[in-house]
Amino acid sequence: MTTFVALFRGINVGGRGRVGMNRLIELCESMGFTKVRTYLQSGNVVFDFPKNDPVHISELIGEQISQIFAFPVEVILRNSIEFRQVIRHNPFLKENWVDNDTLYITFLSEHPREVLNDFLKSGEEGLDKYILVGKEVYLSCPNGYGRTKFSNSFFEKKLGVAATTRNWKTINALADLAEGLAREA
Repeated sequence: MTTFVALFRGINVGGRGRVGMNRLIELCESMGFTKVRTYLQSGNVVFDFPKNDPVHISELIGEQISQIFAFPVEVILRNSIEFRQVIRHNPFLKENWVDNDTLYITFLSEHPREVLNDFLKSGEEGLDKYILVGKEVYLSCPNGYGRTKFSNSFFEKKLGVAATTRNWKTINALADLAEGLAREA
């Protein structure tokens, strides 16, 4: 069994894409996922599945949501090992000035096809900074994510892939939840 963390782009945000968490659990279980858990009401699901094919699993979940709830959704998947590595490799954790409450990670659906110039590998606007590493964009937003220009849409337009962002507290809670599932085995 592989433990996965699924991050849904746009569920239960701003009154759009309403999906109850109990209904989401039922949907995931109907696809053969086991030990399904949700975190918060914003599209975070952790589950076990015997196949380790994240692209196929993401597409399957997205198709099911689209059929049942009649709106498209992007699902970004990482296995529990990848998820923990994402946390450990956060380059902002090495900085003395960083406040964990200002950290976010934008998860990309795949490696960007082309990072055209150095500007896209890292950038800053005022106090906000980002660093692109693989399929993740690490963000420091001292004034909050709601005020940064480095939004999901910004990275989707620049990199040509789907993106969804989580704050540092949520990311660590999901990693703990995934590790707990793995220990249940």
